Amino acid sequence: MKDSYFDGGLATYIGTAIIAWLITALTFGICAPWGICIMYRWKIEHTVIEGRRCQFTGTAVGLFGNWIKWLLLTVITLGIYGFWLNIKLEQWKVSHTRFY
Repeated sequence: MKDSYFDGGLATYIGTAIIAWLITALTFGICAPWGICIMYRWKIEHTVIEGRRCQFTGTAVGLFGNWIKWLLLTVITLGIYGFWLNIKLEQWKVSHTRFY
C-alpha cells in the first residue's frame, strides 16, 4: 500500500489565502466562488492518497451558477435553505475531485 500525505507549505497557503480573500472582499462577496475554488484547488492539488495525487476539476464559473441558485433558495425560504448550503457546496467540491 502506498503512502498518503499532504505536501502543501505555509508560504503558498498564505499567498493563496490572501488572493482568495482579496477576490472575495474586493467584490463584496460576488466573486466568492472564485475564492472558494482557489482555496479548494490548493488543498486538493497538494493531497496524495495511496500514491495518487488528487486533482480539482471544478471552475468558479461552474460554481457561480449553483451559488446564485442556492442564494435565491435561501432568500425564498427565509434562510432555511442555508442549512443545506455547506452540504451542497461539499457535494459540488467532491463531484469535481479526481485522482490521477
